[in-house]
Amino acid sequence: MQVETSSSKYGVKHYPDGIREWKKEGNYFSFYTSETTLEVRVIADKIIRFRYAAEGTFQRDFSYATSDTLEESPISFGIKEWEETFEIYTDALKVFIARDNLRLTITDTEGHVINQDEMGYHWQHYLLKGGKIQYCSKLIQEGERFYGLGDKPTELNLRGKRLENYGTDAYGFQKDTDPLYRNIPFYYGLHHGKGYGIFFDNTFRTIFDFGKERADVCSFWARGGEMNYYFIYGPELLDVARAYTTITGTPELPPLWALGYHQCRWSYYPDSRVREIAKEFRKRKIPCDVIYLDIDYMDGFRCFTWNKEWFPDPAGLIRDLAADGFKVVVIIDPGIKVDPEYAVYQEGLKNNYFCKRADGALMEGDVWPGKCVFPDFTNPVVRDWWSSLFKSLAEIGVRGVWNDMNEPAVFEMGTFPEDVRHDYDGEEVSHRKAHNIYGHLMSKATAAGMKKYLMPHRSFLITRSCYSGAQRWSSVWTGDNVSSWEHLWLASVQCQRLSVSGISFTGSDIGGFIGEPDGELFTRWIQLAVFHPLMRTHSASNETGFNQEPWSFGPEYEKVVTKFINLRYQLIPYSYSTFWQYATYGTPMLRPLAFVAQDDEATHNLTHEFMFGDNLLISHVSEKGMTEKKVYLPAGKWYYFWGDNLVTGKQEVTVKTPLDEMPLFVKAGAVLPQYPEMQYTQQVAITEMLLHVYYGEDVVRSILYEDAGDHYGYKNGQYNIIRFKQRSDKQQFYLKKQCFINYETAYSNYRIVLHGLPFAATTLLIDGKSTPLGKPAADGTISFVVPRNFELIQIVKS
Repeated sequence: MQVETSSSKYGVKHYPDGIREWKKEGNYFSFYTSETTLEVRVIADKIIRFRYAAEGTFQRDFSYATSDTLEESPISFGIKEWEETFEIYTDALKVFIARDNLRLTITDTEGHVINQDEMGYHWQHYLLKGGKIQYCSKLIQEGERFYGLGDKPTELNLRGKRLENYGTDAYGFQKDTDPLYRNIPFYYGLHHGKGYGIFFDNTFRTIFDFGKERADVCSFWARGGEMNYYFIYGPELLDVARAYTTITGTPELPPLWALGYHQCRWSYYPDSRVREIAKEFRKRKIPCDVIYLDIDYMDGFRCFTWNKEWFPDPAGLIRDLAADGFKVVVIIDPGIKVDPEYAVYQEGLKNNYFCKRADGALMEGDVWPGKCVFPDFTNPVVRDWWSSLFKSLAEIGVRGVWNDMNEPAVFEMGTFPEDVRHDYDGEEVSHRKAHNIYGHLMSKATAAGMKKYLMPHRSFLITRSCYSGAQRWSSVWTGDNVSSWEHLWLASVQCQRLSVSGISFTGSDIGGFIGEPDGELFTRWIQLAVFHPLMRTHSASNETGFNQEPWSFGPEYEKVVTKFINLRYQLIPYSYSTFWQYATYGTPMLRPLAFVAQDDEATHNLTHEFMFGDNLLISHVSEKGMTEKKVYLPAGKWYYFWGDNLVTGKQEVTVKTPLDEMPLFVKAGAVLPQYPEMQYTQQVAITEMLLHVYYGEDVVRSILYEDAGDHYGYKNGQYNIIRFKQRSDKQQFYLKKQCFINYETAYSNYRIVLHGLPFAATTLLIDGKSTPLGKPAADGTISFVVPRNFELIQIVKS
């Protein structure tokens, strides 16, 4: 029988008793107690899935998070029986299952404990709501840190925190506000140099306690559903991140223009105002690729309509903007106005596509259009219908969609009542189970529609709410933030956390959505956002009519803002290559220093410093009037970007921070590809690729990825991968290149700008052929041109 403890307000807690029998089927191992069943599934040598059936019968094995491409590929595994435990082993792990209570201990092959149950799995009947509350508790190891959980606005290290996932419209959220918009039930643990991850794939409200209630216990639970989690072993945290995306999926490559600068406001209207904004960007020579239209472009906020007074010719407007290099992204919310004359409402009502309450009445609530109904995106038929509605937008040239208010948010009510019913792909459930994936599935259907109707072009999607795995089709932003220095810090922390939680294509509302930044705050925010994969300014309407365009704060700030937006565009080859690594391997684009130097305990609680890709280290200016800042650099050699000063890492350094600079370092040995200045992506053909090469004595590898920047030819092999390896010493500079070439570029040469050569030299060897080497420039760099097909560059000390 089950073991029971004292009752609580939720009822009696139940614990498994001893194992009575077990069986093995392929890579599944099942263990049976008197009532509970534990299923252990070896997904890969370092990925183990655990499922518990409280009363012996498993629920439907179904997930909105996992990727269709997930393959179960363990190399070697088996089971051993011991007196007190069963041992399931792989080439990387040992999982010990206690015979008397199913408690788990997971070690590496040498017996070092990675993760260990405290009480382990237990459950209780949810007397107030129905179903069961599913618990799991783990012992916190000595010195253990915790990371992940998506967009939580708190310190990167979650030790001592209790947090929950229940998508919430958190307007004007502050530090430690919880819950927020997204629902990412995935966290990392790090102790004794070993990193692991746990992905709790449960869409009910989930809670995580990292030692807040009991200092030595980490626990997680859900108010319904099933205890179903994946254990992922690193031991490197970046390996855990990559493995998590093998489970939840990686994105397609975005259109290149989506990595440019985005300008948004609530709201740009009428169409003359939109044209004015676009004209001003080009007049001032400030790069920009994207202009957004908020809810005021619609007819009475009815989705998939246009306000005929303010936007009488949307196709003409979009066509004219496209001719000047601008793409248009429009907002679409889930609320469909109750209006018998509105075609979308009529069709949804006729076909029973809208959510209903438990008694059969339509789920109605007020949002921007007034009284609205809401599609049931958990129904695949409804998702297909929703996708079809984007044909009208795609046909007139809209290239991206912004899904908002999809937690779902409802005025006054906050969100849907729990009795709302959902199809849940054939399961028929209450909103308790569907809440955390409502916006997730809305964005999935939106992405499917835009992809279908924009083919062969790539589309762009940004969503406010989602669940694990949304990176497969969408970007996100951090939500309705505030114009404050604290929120600038939060933007950095949230984007780092989202990135290591699988969602790298992320950014914040630059300058803050709520309130009015001064020129200094806006400028410092722009500087940080250069190194976020999504770079979008967005602000709310207000009584003063204040705008947050790059020129809004006067000439002094405009000059610096323009400088940094130009830098954003120059670095697009680097950021696109970093995105390719993310899309191919699941490597986060933004990496907290704990994720790149986990053996260095000094990095474990750092929040200001992070890596953007392999070779750039950023530390944003975080306080008003700051004239210098202390920056921690991990082990290695680092060049200060603005002056080429070479600094030794594993120490804190002080950096001057005039308004037109921010702490930015390049890893010694790196190759940093750059474009020339441009007003929008692909404005002109690149006739010469610029490679900034930073001398270093450690072996450092860099990547340049290239394709058309749009279309899907890259999926058929139409791309280039150029790999650089620098291995220099005090007598010789040595740069080797290997490549896969299957895409025709407009350039045939590289212009090399070599930084930090520590010796005098007069001769350059290109694939063994000698050519004179020019003198260093005033800044100490050496510049020369080499053919694109070179394989080896050498510079030997004179």
